[in-house]
Amino acid sequence: MRRNIMVLSLLAAAALLLSPVGVSADAVKEKSYLSLGADLKPAEKEKVLSLLDVEEDDLDEYTVVTVTNQDEHTYLDDYLSPSVIGSRALSSVLIEKEEKNHGIEVTTKNITYCTPGMYQNALTTAGITDAEVVVAGPFEITGTAALVGAMKAYEEMSGEKISEDNKDAATNELIVTGELAEELNDSEKAEQFLAFIKEEVLSADIKDKEEIYDLIDRCAEEMKIEITESQRKEIADLMEKINGLDLDIDQLKKQASDIYDKLSQMDLNTEGFFDKIMAALGQFLEAIRGLFN
Repeated sequence: MRRNIMVLSLLAAAALLLSPVGVSADAVKEKSYLSLGADLKPAEKEKVLSLLDVEEDDLDEYTVVTVTNQDEHTYLDDYLSPSVIGSRALSSVLIEKEEKNHGIEVTTKNITYCTPGMYQNALTTAGITDAEVVVAGPFEITGTAALVGAMKAYEEMSGEKISEDNKDAATNELIVTGELAEELNDSEKAEQFLAFIKEEVLSADIKDKEEIYDLIDRCAEEMKIEITESQRKEIADLMEKINGLDLDIDQLKKQASDIYDKLSQMDLNTEGFFDKIMAALGQFLEAIRGLFN
């Protein structure tokens, strides 16, 4: 009798270990996070969910946040006119957390102004890591406000608050990159240009405004880009902000690896740029000493 009880107990334990309930304890996938524009009409919401591959009946499987037009104005009013931002929150974002060192991957649908690379650069500045992001509109829209939804959804997903300074710098970067892309008629070059300067500023910890200007000029020369004085100032102001954030350049490169990999293949040469400045300064001081001697 005792032996039968032991056998039954072992069988029961094995059944528990092999049952779907037992397996799913560690295999349950973390909920995806969905940010929806608050002003989507029913048909528009249906369209957006379709683009995001989300069934409306399955929304309870997602953590859903809503972004209002006021949220959009809070972060964009300093950089865009209210007429450009509009009066309806439509941009929607699906964001899924990925394993460490996966990086940030962005897909856009019905977004005409912001490219995946622009979002990727801005999201790294916000401090977001290791996520799959899909941005969609119910019809063709610029998508500038979608960054607000992505940051809001990420906060829900990670349980960590993104600092207001990071949010502001990320938004600023998205707008500056977009404007430069329009001027150059080349989104990819604009993304790479801003990423290139950001990498150099953070790597060399450049805080002096004149050195930032020199770097921008050097990078523009290296990449054969012509920028206006207004754009030069906007980029310099942005880089001052970015260097004031707690960003790890190695982590930043991992999160936007495709952009930085392309940069490394372009044979750009700012290496030794600041060494040259110091050498020139040394020569200048030697010349001064020679005059006094």
